[in-house]
Amino acid sequence: MAKKITLDVYSQAGEKVSTVDVSSYVFGQKENVQVMHDAVVVYQANMRQDTAKTKKRDEVSGGGKKPWRQKGTGRARAGSTRSPIWVGGGTVFGPTGVQNHKIKQNRKEHNLALRCAYSSKVKDLIVVDSFKFNEKKTKNVVKMLKDLKAEGKVLIVLSEENDNLVYSASNIATACVTPVENVSVYDLMYFNKVVMDKATLKVVENSLEEAN
Repeated sequence: MAKKITLDVYSQAGEKVSTVDVSSYVFGQKENVQVMHDAVVVYQANMRQDTAKTKKRDEVSGGGKKPWRQKGTGRARAGSTRSPIWVGGGTVFGPTGVQNHKIKQNRKEHNLALRCAYSSKVKDLIVVDSFKFNEKKTKNVVKMLKDLKAEGKVLIVLSEENDNLVYSASNIATACVTPVENVSVYDLMYFNKVVMDKATLKVVENSLEEAN
């Protein structure tokens, strides 16, 4: 049986209420910088929108008239002012707008990268007993983060729908709420603090243990 790591559990008011044991297989993984780097590269590559586009010779307007006659001028032959060698001409081998930069990382490596990322974030992981928001007010989330001493950029991870929390945190520039299944290695590396409740913590642990 995998060894356990004990984490403190806090109330929304920032008071320690209990502890919870989690698997060292998920939250005590030895850091693998290369596989984490690969996961971030894959994430960033797949986020590219690929909308850059330049016009080819046949897409540039104008240029239908021959600039000068074929012979007798002493200059090189020219059939169009939209040739790529002319200023204002088309672009050769430019982006087409449909280029694809997507790359993949196999599931085993991706799961290892996630375990390494969560393990590296254990000291900055804040576990809350449960999220209880009865109304949509930004000040309630601001107060919770202040009480929990969650400073800097904060990632709040949810395993269940919580419209009041999502709405209330939407106006906080330094906070982001995301479903647990959407958490990436990039997210864990980018944010200073990660906040989740006990139920979400268990979902993370179970999903990464079962993926072994």
